[in-house]
Amino acid sequence: MELWPPAADDALLAELRAALRDPGPVPEEFLAAALAAFSWRTVDAELAVAALTFDSACDLEPAGLTRSTGSARTLTFRTGPVVVEIEVTPAGIVGQLAPARGGRVTARTPAGRYEEVPVDAVGFFSMGSPPAGPVQLCARTAEYAVATAWVSLR
Repeated sequence: MELWPPAADDALLAELRAALRDPGPVPEEFLAAALAAFSWRTVDAELAVAALTFDSACDLEPAGLTRSTGSARTLTFRTGPVVVEIEVTPAGIVGQLAPARGGRVTARTPAGRYEEVPVDAVGFFSMGSPPAGPVQLCARTAEYAVATAWVSLR
């Protein structure tokens, strides 16, 4: 009959026992990193997600969906009383928030933030040309925070 645990594991078990006995104080930088990570658990919960309600690239016509003939593309996002309207051109994005408030708009891709710009008191903002792939705009004012649905702007 073989003893359990096998004798070869005695050294490993002794090391585990020692590690569990008194790990010592947790370094401050580990605590700070843990608290910072924990605070991010609700970062998206505070943002209302604005749904795409209009896209000029998909105007409904009797024959079905067709491409718009203009060079600029207009998109409208809405959540409750908040509207984010943008116009995308080869030169970049211009947009307006309603209700009009000053604040900041951040543009991000799945890889992370790529641009952040101010919003003036009447709700206008402009930014550079968007990258290929899905993009989300996040607008923050003193009164509201909203993120658009992910959409490809090119």
